[in-house]
Amino acid sequence: MPVNHAVVLDDIKDMKLKEYPMPKMGSDDCIIEMKSIGICGSDVHYWQHGRIGDFVCNGPMVLGHESAGVVAAVGPNVRNLKVGDRVALEPGVPCEKCEQCKSGKYNLCPDIAFFATPPIHGSLARYVAHPSKWCFKLPDNMTLEEGALCEPLSVGVYACKEKAKVTKGDTVAVFGAGPIGTICSLVANGMGAGKVILCDIQQSRLEFCKELIPSMSIINTKGLSLDEVVERVKAENGGKLVDSSIDCAGVDVVVGAAIKVTKNGGGVCLVGMGKPDMNLPILNASCREVDLFGVFRYRNTYPTCIELLSSKKVNLFPLVTHRFEFTPESVMDAFETCRTGRDGAIKCMINIKDTPKSKL
Repeated sequence: MPVNHAVVLDDIKDMKLKEYPMPKMGSDDCIIEMKSIGICGSDVHYWQHGRIGDFVCNGPMVLGHESAGVVAAVGPNVRNLKVGDRVALEPGVPCEKCEQCKSGKYNLCPDIAFFATPPIHGSLARYVAHPSKWCFKLPDNMTLEEGALCEPLSVGVYACKEKAKVTKGDTVAVFGAGPIGTICSLVANGMGAGKVILCDIQQSRLEFCKELIPSMSIINTKGLSLDEVVERVKAENGGKLVDSSIDCAGVDVVVGAAIKVTKNGGGVCLVGMGKPDMNLPILNASCREVDLFGVFRYRNTYPTCIELLSSKKVNLFPLVTHRFEFTPESVMDAFETCRTGRDGAIKCMINIKDTPKSKL
């Protein structure tokens, strides 16, 4: 009988890799032997602070939600998967009964059970039970790391495709060159945007993204006022406003710039999670019919993510800057690397290569 282990947050800054009960499989579930799990900023935030907004971790919680693995067992009702299939796990399981679910907006389900969001345990474990409906089979030309990256990629796909509605030839301004801003830039480019303009205050991040998308324009906005940012973006776009903007910073001056640099009738997609209240040029947006689109996670994105990655329209491998093993020392090193951004860390990936039958 294999032994399960998981990375468990017992209290603020008290996190350990330890033995953990084997998951129980329902009739519609699969048992997944986890192989690749990415560390998200939210995992680090729970570790350091024990909460994100109203989501408070009051007891032991397994971390992790960017994950892929191999099907180890299937429930009696499962027809879409078999033992041995490699899958990416969409981490949110909605109730499928509420108004939001019935209207197709399942990401807004008030009762959604999302990995590593209190009180739901996450997927940074050797074995996880998950409904087969939310496990997506990977084609042979995709790695398990790419499967795990479908989760952060989903944010970019949802923002670009469903909210900003990027189409071929569009000009898109992206604000913030962190992992999600980088992914949004890659997705917009992969969807055929004519020009992507990326803004950030860190030159090293901008240059890294420029290497990924040589045709992209980059602007270092450090020290610039809101209106100066707008003028710089317009200058990169031949003096014109852009078709759409995507904010991945969550700072009011950045959101304000995104509004002002977007054309009449265009849209601003709000991906960044910043202050709960902001001072924004709302009249500017209203008079020019610039729509503001909120983004909360994603929906119906995993098939598109798999298509983008398998067709090589989007390459996320360069974002995985650090890889770690599933040992107590290596896991702690992974989280500390993410926390500090050591050695230019962008995405840290934990790979589980063995299946021990005894304790750590």
